[in-house]
Amino acid sequence: MKTTLFALTICFAGALSLHAADAPLPHKAPELAFKIPGQGDKLLSQYRGKVVALELIFTTCPHCQHASELMTKLQREYGPRGFQSLDVAFNDNADLKVDDFVRDFHVGFPVGWTERDSVLGFLGLSVLDRFVVPQLQLIDRKGIVHYATPPNGVGAEAANYENAMKEETIRQRIEELLAIGASSSAHKPVASAKAALAVKN
Repeated sequence: MKTTLFALTICFAGALSLHAADAPLPHKAPELAFKIPGQGDKLLSQYRGKVVALELIFTTCPHCQHASELMTKLQREYGPRGFQSLDVAFNDNADLKVDDFVRDFHVGFPVGWTERDSVLGFLGLSVLDRFVVPQLQLIDRKGIVHYATPPNGVGAEAANYENAMKEETIRQRIEELLAIGASSSAHKPVASAKAALAVKN
């Protein structure tokens, strides 16, 4: 898929851009509180012990909808090995739209919702920063983020974002994190220090 076409499918979630968050990787995942319909309040830290693919989404974003279909497939394949897909929506009225999102797109893993400010805090962004959704982070069994999509996935970051969201890239990263045993060092990077989810062209 060409970058120009790919960019059209990405949903913008921010206003005018200043500076996107650029936390060094790997780093400890900040806490994130959210609600899952029918299950109540949840914390990201409750999923420790699993390799987590956390997607921060808009339920109304076509690319997020497509990404959820891929994550459902990966959940079926990798779930028995300790993998957990997780979507958290933060668009307007997400609390009213999550159930329809799960039903309409046959999502086979938990989908919750939270407030926009919570997601901005988690990502280290301000209300003035421009970013795209979905934002994907891959987190190891001990709560360490090893891979993250570039927040502003357009312009100079478009190629990195596109590569980061390819199925083969995501699979490779999940396999790497699943290979790290629970007793391994949580802070040992599994790729270069400059890596995000993205791979070079």
